[in-house]
Amino acid sequence: MSERARHLYVHLPFCAHRCGYCDFVTLVGRRDQHAAYVEAVLAELALELPLLAPEVETVFLGGGTPTFTEPDALAELLVSLPLAEEVTVEANPETVTPALAVLLREHGVNRVSLGAQSFRPHLLAVLERVAQPDTVRRAFYHLRDAGFDNISLDLIYGIPGQSTPDLEADLDCALALGPEHLSCYELEAKPGTRFTHTHGAELARQADAMESYFELVVERLTGAQYRWYETANFCRTGTSADGRDLRSRHNLAYWRGRDYLGVGIGAVSTIEGRRWRNAPRLAAYTAALARNERPPREHEPLPIDVRQRERVMLGLRLDEPLELAGLADAIDEEALARLTALGLADVMPAPAGPPRVALTPRGRLLGGGVTAELLV
Repeated sequence: MSERARHLYVHLPFCAHRCGYCDFVTLVGRRDQHAAYVEAVLAELALELPLLAPEVETVFLGGGTPTFTEPDALAELLVSLPLAEEVTVEANPETVTPALAVLLREHGVNRVSLGAQSFRPHLLAVLERVAQPDTVRRAFYHLRDAGFDNISLDLIYGIPGQSTPDLEADLDCALALGPEHLSCYELEAKPGTRFTHTHGAELARQADAMESYFELVVERLTGAQYRWYETANFCRTGTSADGRDLRSRHNLAYWRGRDYLGVGIGAVSTIEGRRWRNAPRLAAYTAALARNERPPREHEPLPIDVRQRERVMLGLRLDEPLELAGLADAIDEEALARLTALGLADVMPAPAGPPRVALTPRGRLLGGGVTAELLV
């Protein structure tokens, strides 16, 4: 093995309820199964430990709602995970109490991603979110009181019934809290879901407004001195006062094509050109690991051309140049020259070796369409 993974994802699927737009692997309630699930996750991690480097850079607990997990089980998990420079936990605001914030801080978590989604009550109702605007604010301040100085807020736009003033108000409320990081995502409602059945016509109308919403998000957050470092992600400009880089290091690993290990139901791993996904069935997962066996998995072929295309698609989401070494077969040179002439891409010669490419701000606003044009 040439290089072991330095990034670990842990999936905690339990939620108080399932939001209508959600398509993640989630399980409602089941508090009596939380401890057994954590034991299974740690058993899987033990089996896969040889895939991890001795020094792990990032650990990310996602879900589901990781902070809905029973506190004793969550604490057991946190103390058993590898030490890492960045340890992130996703949290829903209604789960963040002063005690929960202290538990996270005392067990090595140094970054929290708080799922606000919106500060408008009527939009939270559409999303079927439990938290209200004041719930989000209280959760944020509980985390601050516990000593967290790296908090990310998630916002969604394109919600049925949302207007431009609604989005402006959401951005105002988020900026008033002063988080270190903001993630602002387009609402993606999967076809055939209960959510699309209920809101289909309004979702179609919102799709026409997405481009203007996106431009508004970028304008407002960059104007507030946040760095637009990835298509949907923003952090305090440059580095913090104590020299920290406030980008999400775990997600940067994905966008830069780094290897990562995922444990838990539905978790994905990509290691040395191999990718697999754990099956989403809880009973089969815990039963296999009780026998000290790997859980049922789906394996995805990753031929070199697929890996190259993924590297281009993900790398061009960032505000940093993408090195073209090893990627020439995935790039349409004529398209690159055309997009450069149109002011949508920049090609930067390197002192030695292949050149680098980045999308211009205008190209980034057009996003996936420009990248698709570049790919062979």
